[in-house]
Amino acid sequence: MTLAISPLEALWFLPFVLPICIWVALSDLREMRIPNISVLALAGVFLVIGLAQVMIEVMAFSTWYMRLLQLAVVLLAGFAVSSLGLVGAGDAKFAAAMAPFVAPGDYLMFLLLFAAVLVGSWLTHRGAGMVPAVRRATPGWVSWDRGKLFPMGVALAGALVIYLALGAMGAGA
Repeated sequence: MTLAISPLEALWFLPFVLPICIWVALSDLREMRIPNISVLALAGVFLVIGLAQVMIEVMAFSTWYMRLLQLAVVLLAGFAVSSLGLVGAGDAKFAAAMAPFVAPGDYLMFLLLFAAVLVGSWLTHRGAGMVPAVRRATPGWVSWDRGKLFPMGVALAGALVIYLALGAMGAGA
């Protein structure tokens, strides 16, 4: 499958997105919370780096603008889903900030990637939580003892990083 995101576009975003995604994953593991500032930082990366891509003609202005609309649509949908108690508010806001990074032709592939990362991260989190040495190395991580709740920021951040890395490598091209 060929990705709709160009390798150059993904390569521009990846170095800025990666540290934010690591921050989000660790914060969600430790506190079961995604800081609002990380959501704003991710959205800011798209605004600034995306606009820089427009200026050097890596991305068309109309593409950049339409991708910003994706953020608004996912934010509204996330608000509704969060209001129903199906996902956390931080997860919904982070998903909205992630939305502009996904090229429209990649929606289905991204959802499949997210599903795979979600299952993998859930299994890894639950398995690691049963290892005494891991628990001792991560004292105070709230996510270990939240029962059925899972730090979804791990899967969201992981899926975005993998998607951009695949795009940067020209996967499927």
